[in-house]
Amino acid sequence: MTATLKHRTLSAAIVDRLRQSILDGTHAAGAQLRQDALADTYGVSRIPVREALFQLEAEGLVRIAPHKGAIVSELSLDEINDVFDLRCLLEPRMLAQSAPRFTPEDFARLDDIQSKFEAAIARRDVGQWGVLNAEFHMALYERASQPRTRAIVAALLQTSDRYTRVQLSGTSAMGIAEQEHAELIRLCRAGDIDQACRFLARHIESVRADLIRVVGRGT
Repeated sequence: MTATLKHRTLSAAIVDRLRQSILDGTHAAGAQLRQDALADTYGVSRIPVREALFQLEAEGLVRIAPHKGAIVSELSLDEINDVFDLRCLLEPRMLAQSAPRFTPEDFARLDDIQSKFEAAIARRDVGQWGVLNAEFHMALYERASQPRTRAIVAALLQTSDRYTRVQLSGTSAMGIAEQEHAELIRLCRAGDIDQACRFLARHIESVRADLIRVVGRGT
């Protein structure tokens, strides 16, 4: 039991480090991730490395190819459309249930995340953009009583993280994201929930359109 737990703990730690390395571009799209080299780098056996790669494959960051092993996934227009179709369907639905239940503490948390997001943009802290973007969106849905949908959206936002970084760093979208997040807070605070949900859907769609432009031209 202890050995199994230790392997799971090691695997989870390697997943976190590899995920970060893929998201920040250390391991570029198309790069091969060799189990033996990674095991040497992390000072572990190949077993937790293999488990970590399978987890990253499930997240869409890695694909495991016959005779080649694990390869960092290419940025995919099909995946963008798949992920953002689901986000447009699920996130406004969650906000519609969550926003009317917001407390002053919920708004204080949204304001805090927004301040951190603005600060990360100002200092061009790429590593925090996607993290804070996902944190902001999940805070919007904090009061929704939809645990299965919440888990799906959390996974979609994790997949979106890589694309969000590309979008924000490759275009002038940083200021737009900052403004649109502020507008979502304002609409929710004003109690204009229907408008907030419509605005959220447009926000997600505008990110999708921007991403397609960026990825389509190979940025």
